[in-house]
Amino acid sequence: MFYLLLKTVHVIGASVLLGTGAGIAFFMLVAHVRGEPRELAGVARTVVLADFLFTATAIALQPITGIWLAWSSGYSLAEGWISASIALYIVTGAFWLPVVWMQIRMRDLAVHAVKTNAPLPDEYTGLFRWWFAFGFPAFAAVLIIFWLMIARPAVPYWD
Repeated sequence: MFYLLLKTVHVIGASVLLGTGAGIAFFMLVAHVRGEPRELAGVARTVVLADFLFTATAIALQPITGIWLAWSSGYSLAEGWISASIALYIVTGAFWLPVVWMQIRMRDLAVHAVKTNAPLPDEYTGLFRWWFAFGFPAFAAVLIIFWLMIARPAVPYWD
């Protein structure tokens, strides 16, 4: 019974990571395309909040539940598909941390533009481009992790 609860929490956490990442990307992209500082400020506030409430919580729980599941199931963390998942999880985090900082900065720039009734500064556009670029490898890594968890393939050089 405990194993199934743990597995459920792990799967929900993975779903939250994937779903929140996709949702945040969608809403930020749509707000950016519209280019309205007031809308961007509001969306960015919500995105930053969602990242801290949902993404950060899932990020903290995934390794705990994942290691516990592996241990409970008799898998070694050196198993190829598990090692590959851990490596991709680290890659995802390496892209996510700067993205969070970028979102906070973009939010602050949009809020400042609204308060001063000014257009968005060039710094915002540059940050958005980096934010957008960082999303692709992070999202791809999460998709591959999902596949690894479902398929549990033999991974050459790690098995």
